[in-house]
Amino acid sequence: MKKVNQTVFEQSRPGRVGYSLPESDVPVKTLPSQLARKEPARLPEISELQLMRHYTRLSHDNFGVENGFYPLGSCTMKYNPKINEVTARLEGFAHIHPLQPAQTTQGALQLMYELQEDLKVITGMDGVSLQPAAGAHGEWTGLMMVRAYHKQNGETNRTKVLVPDSAHGTNPSSANIAGYDVVSIPTTEAGLVDLDALRAKVGEDTAALMLTNPNTLGLFEKDIVEIADIVHEAGGLLYYDGANLNAIMAKTSPGLMGFDIVHLNLHKTFSTPHGGGGPGAGPVGVKAHIIPFLPVPRIVKEDNGFVLKEDEPLSIGRVKGYYGNFGVLVRAYTYIRTMGPIGLRKVSEGAVLHANYLAKRLQAAYDLPYDEVCKHEFVLSGKNQKKLGVRTLDIAKRLLDYGFYAPTVYFPLIVEEAIMIEPTETESKETLDEFVEVMLQIATEAKEHPELVQQAPHHKSVRRLDETRAARQIKVNDYP
Repeated sequence: MKKVNQTVFEQSRPGRVGYSLPESDVPVKTLPSQLARKEPARLPEISELQLMRHYTRLSHDNFGVENGFYPLGSCTMKYNPKINEVTARLEGFAHIHPLQPAQTTQGALQLMYELQEDLKVITGMDGVSLQPAAGAHGEWTGLMMVRAYHKQNGETNRTKVLVPDSAHGTNPSSANIAGYDVVSIPTTEAGLVDLDALRAKVGEDTAALMLTNPNTLGLFEKDIVEIADIVHEAGGLLYYDGANLNAIMAKTSPGLMGFDIVHLNLHKTFSTPHGGGGPGAGPVGVKAHIIPFLPVPRIVKEDNGFVLKEDEPLSIGRVKGYYGNFGVLVRAYTYIRTMGPIGLRKVSEGAVLHANYLAKRLQAAYDLPYDEVCKHEFVLSGKNQKKLGVRTLDIAKRLLDYGFYAPTVYFPLIVEEAIMIEPTETESKETLDEFVEVMLQIATEAKEHPELVQQAPHHKSVRRLDETRAARQIKVNDYP
């Protein structure tokens, strides 16, 4: 019986051709023998129609925010307006090259400069660099500036970075890669930073505290001003993980809270596509006392136009080839200008409203460990279902059968059987209600037919995978 989902290699037959190339209009050069292949590359021989069907089928199997609800907690997966794609494809943006002289790329430089200025206002910072390629890259860049700042002040003894136990995993990882020792700060029963523990652990060896606000439990750190005072009085810096900025735009800002450095995830908050490894954008913003350490080159406005300035003796240097992921910057700029200040405020209001609506509707069927007004996301626990033999992973797999992408599960680590849900402001009430009904249905199934949930998914192209084995025996090619 013929396989329905054959690979292109399985469909291959000698003599089939799926492409046509125009005649070369440049001189043909022969490769040096040491660089030439000893035998032809092993490529499938299929028709153009087969090739199109293969990739179209793969695109249908792939899930994205345009296919359905994507409630991935702490990783804002909102709709990407198509006007963003139109502007990114404008010839003047799409066809420029980063090695062109600055006088021929003034439009691009102006856009990046104005985006920097917009992000300064949104974050309450005094300076911004657009170079970092993603959030974790922005974290590392920020921590390298922390190191440079303390070194300039002669305080090389500051070797520790404090990180709450509810933090994103990139926080301790970035701190470690930047050469710091990581110190964990516990969370209180209310889901907030333990101030007594913080006071006990700050000292002359503290370089910075990395903090997300609202935190990964979706709760606003109401003691943030006191937290900032504790860290600053010890001589440390306060670093803002901007992954959850979607909850506070035009309501407050990291600058008002007392943060010294912030990174932003443009590919989350500002509606540019992300996933699958990139591309992303993780700009960093800093207060005035950190500006000398920002990466170079810097985009500066002068009387005769915009220039790329390299001469900054205290800079940590270049952190990315060229000037950032420009296509992502264009999309984020378009989104900010489309929304405006009032629109960005409504974005955060909508995200907070949606999260609280879902939390209230689901807390009767699932445990809600922190029954407080949340911000843009909240965390349920599947511990009640676990008593019935149904784990959070089973619930996530069963959601796939109903056409929903699963939320983040088992994070934050401090919540047993965690289910982290972030609905975003771009979803309709009808979609949220449909998600609620499915989650309630799964809770009922866990009681009445637990094996149905335990064996999910039932209706996908593949059944449940051995994820441990897949992680250890990775196969990344399409060879039979």
